[in-house]
Amino acid sequence: MNDIANSKKEKSWLKRLVESYGLPRLIITVFLLLLLVLAPFVGADLPTQVSNIIARFSWNGILVLAMIPMVHSGCGLNFGLPLGVISGLLGATISIELGFTGAFSFVMAILIATPFALIFGMGYGWLLNKIKGGEMMIATYVGFSSVSLMCMMWLVLPYKSPNMVWGLSGKGLRTTISLDGYYNQVLAKFLQIQIGNLVIPVGTLLFFAVLALAIWAFLHTKTGTAMTAVGSNPVFARAAGINVNKMRMLSVVMSTWVAAVGILVYEQGFGFVQLYTAPFAMTLPTVSAILIGGATVNKATITNVIIGTILFQGIVTMTPTVMNNMIHMDMSEVIRIIVSNGMILYALTRKTEGSK
Repeated sequence: MNDIANSKKEKSWLKRLVESYGLPRLIITVFLLLLLVLAPFVGADLPTQVSNIIARFSWNGILVLAMIPMVHSGCGLNFGLPLGVISGLLGATISIELGFTGAFSFVMAILIATPFALIFGMGYGWLLNKIKGGEMMIATYVGFSSVSLMCMMWLVLPYKSPNMVWGLSGKGLRTTISLDGYYNQVLAKFLQIQIGNLVIPVGTLLFFAVLALAIWAFLHTKTGTAMTAVGSNPVFARAAGINVNKMRMLSVVMSTWVAAVGILVYEQGFGFVQLYTAPFAMTLPTVSAILIGGATVNKATITNVIIGTILFQGIVTMTPTVMNNMIHMDMSEVIRIIVSNGMILYALTRKTEGSK
């Protein structure tokens, strides 16, 4: 009898664990672990692959973190993320144009990007307050149209730096700008730990941890609690004397600014500034990562960000490598596109679900 009782307790504990973590995330996690186990057997260097996953997490984590404020305020998933990305790109290019170099150029890029993020965020927030209930649809149009507008602006803005403009005409910015001599790897190499082929970018991870802690602390303040109340029940929040539109506006501005910082962190790890249509590629993977992590359109946590980013970037990193080594053909880009778009499609079908 005791054995039967213990067996039932174990099953109950296992069931609760699966329910709390989520069966879909458990399957993805097991698949990622299987890829990591298979890697050495197909000729892939495991420490190098783990380093790639950690690096990609450190590049993308803050962009995913930018989703949290808008989700908490009830504005939904931030498909208008390109506005924040564009703010960061303006900060980066103006910092280079003004001649700042090294780590100081990274600090200046954040400072320069901040007013752009505040202006764009307030305009974006004002628009979302006008169309309550259709935020995500309008946000998608805003994100895409802003990128298209900036494709023209990158050609006509009066940049003169020879490191950025096209060489022959001297007008318009290049599609890709190298950050060598500027803030390339400025965080990644700070306190970096290297053990053989395993490389841990401690500086970037610490930067992510500081921002994550700041957002967590803010959400536990009086203002943060009011923001969460607006997202949970705007009617009750209004009855309690909370300015609903103000809280929503604040969340949009926060999200836009965090996204601006996030793209600068991504650039320092990647080593390049990518302009024109590049911001298109940031939104769907970012939204997908937080959904895979267990967030919903109404609830998101730091844990969702961490789990989702690791799972998404881990699968996208490991699948092409393992598959290439198994079939001995270079199909990495094709496999990466299939896997990443498959993950995005899966995540968007899970947008109303989450961990219980």
